[in-house]
Amino acid sequence: MPDMTNMLSLAEDRCHQQGVRFTPIRRRVFEMISESPSGLKAYELLDRLSSEHAAARPPTVYRALDFLIEQGLVHRIESFNAYVACPCPNHSRGFQLMICRNCGLVEEIHQHDVTTLLDQVAASHGFSIERQTIELSGLCAECRAT
Repeated sequence: MPDMTNMLSLAEDRCHQQGVRFTPIRRRVFEMISESPSGLKAYELLDRLSSEHAAARPPTVYRALDFLIEQGLVHRIESFNAYVACPCPNHSRGFQLMICRNCGLVEEIHQHDVTTLLDQVAASHGFSIERQTIELSGLCAECRAT
């Protein structure tokens, strides 16, 4: 995963390209998520954010998360209801998440053959995919070695 400086630079560039504001709250939520290799839940974000911003409430966090997802800067881990930073925000879909069930590490991969196959199968059924979430649960290399 890229370092924090690189992640922030990618996020700022993405927002600038899209003509949207990367407000201090959005930036801070993104920083917190980027610092966590296993993702964070919304209420974990709220706890951390409220220690810095007394006025932070659940809608503040959820609006920031919605924005970050819409910009492709974070992904929602459906199985944990948590959020993880996207190291390559220039894709709209076609990623998979590998999640270590031991340490919680989340790694984003891009197996385009999988996406292409799913698109073909869906089309053969007259179905148009708008969103897909593929999560692979198992053990990362480090946990397997111990």
